[in-house]
Amino acid sequence: MRIAVTGSTGLIGSALVRSLLADGHKVVRLVRHRSRTGPQPDGTTAIGWNPLLGQVDRDGLAGVEAVVHLAGAGVGDHRWTDAYKREIRESRVLGTETLAVALAGLKEPPRVLVSGSAVGLYGQTGDAVIDEASPAGDDFLAEVCVEWEAAARPAERAGIRVVHPRTGLVLSAEGGAGERLFPLFRLGLGGRLGDGRQYWSFISLADEVAALRFLIDRDDLSGAFNLSAPDPVTNAELTEALGRVLKRPTPFPVPTAVLKAVLGELAIEVVGSHRVVPKRLLEAGFRFEHPDVDSAVRAAL
Repeated sequence: MRIAVTGSTGLIGSALVRSLLADGHKVVRLVRHRSRTGPQPDGTTAIGWNPLLGQVDRDGLAGVEAVVHLAGAGVGDHRWTDAYKREIRESRVLGTETLAVALAGLKEPPRVLVSGSAVGLYGQTGDAVIDEASPAGDDFLAEVCVEWEAAARPAERAGIRVVHPRTGLVLSAEGGAGERLFPLFRLGLGGRLGDGRQYWSFISLADEVAALRFLIDRDDLSGAFNLSAPDPVTNAELTEALGRVLKRPTPFPVPTAVLKAVLGELAIEVVGSHRVVPKRLLEAGFRFEHPDVDSAVRAAL
């Protein structure tokens, strides 16, 4: 297939592009810098877009059969100032709206838009087990996720199958939280965050990519799908798994007060709890390569 990908240089996007190319698919990258458009050394093709200004190279999207939309400002990249919270929201909502409107206006629209979302949509849910039928929360990230998903409606109204993968914590040493945490644990400097009782709904990078491709291929699937392993763990359990796999002590817990002082409002997410399960994905027949935390950690390292 000819598949377009936004956010193609991020942790998930770059892994997805490698997987698609390895299986002979043609990949179109949407990039924001015009100087980087055209044929790429890896065999992909790059076309321009400006998500905040509503601009997309529609000619470059001609013939695309599927689109995977992963672009958005990193939630954990900076302190949550008002300006950065606005960037988090706009990069997702305006970017999705720009893409959905462009796809809806194509003479031959793609058959599917896989438009990213996150388990943060459910808000802070403690130890309650959450699936796709659970309601949205009311904190900042939950509100962003609700608007993010709603912004894809122009594509849905145009008859494009729309899927929202609500992704959990992707475990990988290549990027994301793992890129920061794993080196500390290798040095024996790791430990639980806060009281450690908060649930972290994780997924290995390999399973994330496999699930995205599963959702691309299955014409009978639409709507929200939680992309997280079947058995979410607490932060303390993840800490113990890292210690077991790396054979390192984990003696340095970080108190909640310190996290709040360093991270500001972002600390709410770090010590918040999401016990999310992938009910619809399992019902559809998807099988996880790394269903438990130890195998996911080993794959990440």
